[in-house]
Amino acid sequence: MLGVALPVASASATQYALPQPKTENGITYVSGGIGEDEAKAMRGEAKHFPLGLVFSANKDNEYLADVHVTIEDKAGNEVLSTISDGPIMLLKIPAGRYTIEAEVDGKTLRRTVQIQANEDRQIFFHWPSI
Repeated sequence: MLGVALPVASASATQYALPQPKTENGITYVSGGIGEDEAKAMRGEAKHFPLGLVFSANKDNEYLADVHVTIEDKAGNEVLSTISDGPIMLLKIPAGRYTIEAEVDGKTLRRTVQIQANEDRQIFFHWPSI
């Protein structure tokens, strides 16, 4: 687990591109959002991804990286198992019902989500204490 602070960007900060997309089982995803510029770039692109995940912890809503993410379809088949490189993960995932598990330091949170065509959803995973 890595706590990630999102610093305020200076006027001279270089504009960041999105992190390199990855694909597993036909699902393309991008994870990152470390630093204000990269987080801003990812938030700007979120509308192009049907599903966005955001990871935070503790009373100060500290952003997290190195979160293990597993997604299963409605039949219980694992469609994605990866580590998020930052507090934001954007996924191009087909419409359907999914169960998402996010794990940090042995603590797992689970959410079920229904993805509709032409819709984008954002799901927050917050651990009260890690």
